[in-house]
Amino acid sequence: MNTKASLALNDDRVIDPRQFRDILGHFPTGVVAVTAADNEGRPVGMAVGSFTSVSLDPPLVAFLPDKSSSTFPKIRAAKRFCANVLGSDQQDVCRSLSRKGNDKFTDVEWAPTPSGMPRILGSLAWIDCEIATVHDAGDHHIVVGRVDHLELDTPESPLIFFQGRYGGFATAKTHA
Repeated sequence: MNTKASLALNDDRVIDPRQFRDILGHFPTGVVAVTAADNEGRPVGMAVGSFTSVSLDPPLVAFLPDKSSSTFPKIRAAKRFCANVLGSDQQDVCRSLSRKGNDKFTDVEWAPTPSGMPRILGSLAWIDCEIATVHDAGDHHIVVGRVDHLELDTPESPLIFFQGRYGGFATAKTHA
């Protein structure tokens, strides 16, 4: 048997976690800052690369926080969140929201959404949601949010995470 750490599935298959991570790292993801207000009205947030649209009717989105997150319980308690689509020039915001501690918003400019959730200024778009349901999914949760309000702030390049690095997206030029 392989002595490396492994992920056991419901049958005899065994997946090496490092290989799993390396291979899935070849799939680029957008970066979203999920924010909320804690029970004292202070902004809380986390950066995620697992954000997706779920349904058009009703409008639903989802993100997948790690169960070990110390921030997600605060977002869950708020019963609402704002998904902020970060731009390629917002790597500093991503780093701020990825660190541990309560001072994540020290250098992050924000304003309240109509529901009072923090929306990060300079983000490409923001999506204000109510938590509809939270599903168990291995070592993560699947959080489904019902969209109440959304806006596109700037049509710039999104922040993308690929193979352990951040970058932007450039559209291909068409030749006439």
